Amino acid sequence: MKYTRLTKEQFEELNQEFINFLATQSITADEWAEIKKNKPEVAEEELDIFSDLVWEGVLQKAKYLEHFSKQQLFLFEIGEVKMTLVGIKVDNETVDIRTRDGYRWLQDNLLNEAVQIYTSTKIISEDRNKDIFALIKQGANITKGELFRYFEKLVDTDE
Repeated sequence: MKYTRLTKEQFEELNQEFINFLATQSITADEWAEIKKNKPEVAEEELDIFSDLVWEGVLQKAKYLEHFSKQQLFLFEIGEVKMTLVGIKVDNETVDIRTRDGYRWLQDNLLNEAVQIYTSTKIISEDRNKDIFALIKQGANITKGELFRYFEKLVDTDE
C-alpha cells in the first residue's frame, strides 16, 4: 500500500465508487460478500488498492495545502516542478492562531514585530503525490488556496 487505507466513513461516502471499482474487476455484490467472508486477505487487498486509487486521484488534483499549529501557519502552493511555501510565525505565547480570536489577532497584527512572514521553494521529487501525502500525514489539509494567495501578495515569492 502506497498511502493509507480510507476510513470506514470515507468508504461509506465512496460506496458507489467502490461498487464501480469492484465491477471493473467483474466482482459482483454476491462475490464480494463471499470474498469478505472466506478470503479476508483478498478483501483487505482490494480495500487497499481502492484506497490508493482514491488517494492518487485526490493528490493529483491538489494544488494548495495549509497546516496550522498554535503559532505557525504553513501555506503551500504545489506546482508540477516546485512547491512554494509561505510561512507565518507568531512570536507571542498568548496567541493561538488555530482559534478565531488568535487568527483575528494575526490579521490585525500582520505588521507587528511578533509576526514573521517568510517564503521558501523546494523542487518536488519524482513522486509529487508522495511529497503531498507526507505533508498531509503531518497535519496539512488540501485547500483552494485563498490564504496562500492572500499572504503571497504580502511577500515576494519569486526571490
